[in-house]
Amino acid sequence: MQNIHPKLTLVGAGPGDPELITVKGLKAIQQARVILYDALSNNELLEHAPANCLKRFVGKRAGMHMYSQDEINRMIVKYALTYGSVVRLKGGDSFVFGRGQEELTFAQQFNIDTEVVPGITSAISVPGINRIPVTARNVSEGFWVLTGTTQSGSLARDLAYAVQADTTVVVLMGMGKLEEISAAYIAQGKGNVPAAIIQNGTLPDQKVGIGNVADLKEIALRDNLR
Repeated sequence: MQNIHPKLTLVGAGPGDPELITVKGLKAIQQARVILYDALSNNELLEHAPANCLKRFVGKRAGMHMYSQDEINRMIVKYALTYGSVVRLKGGDSFVFGRGQEELTFAQQFNIDTEVVPGITSAISVPGINRIPVTARNVSEGFWVLTGTTQSGSLARDLAYAVQADTTVVVLMGMGKLEEISAAYIAQGKGNVPAAIIQNGTLPDQKVGIGNVADLKEIALRDNLR
């Protein structure tokens, strides 16, 4: 009988380009017995897994969840107790709107060892690869990272405060809220703030639209951004 050592490793896969995963994250994939991966992690990374590794897609595509978060939590525990090393592969960083903490806490209740391998979050890297710094001297002394889609489906309430601060604002998963984002800036007299919409950041089919925040909807239509 093989001695099973249950372990969960949360691995941030980075923003999309498979070369932007960390060395430590890649090593975890190479040693995994089971990989549970999301839609936002690049499938090319799975090629580095052992031949006998069990790979399961547990992400969301086109607004459809294959599994609920509770089901994913239970799968992590089941596979860790059965196979040993489970890698939970998530796009970006597991702790930036990735529900990584929920999965970590659930696994720890079953005395499963846990490890976190941070990933490169799209909030910084996607603007950066397009030469848009989130901080720049005499321009922006900080940055906010907000979700465009909270659990209730609404825009993050903190946007109203972020607009008031003279800093860079990064909205993830915000394509369905462009008009609301524009309205928040216009209401503060800041409709002329420069803005970018970036689709599939760091990937070969990346698309970028540039303009002012007041015109986000028009930018998306003009450049066919989704």
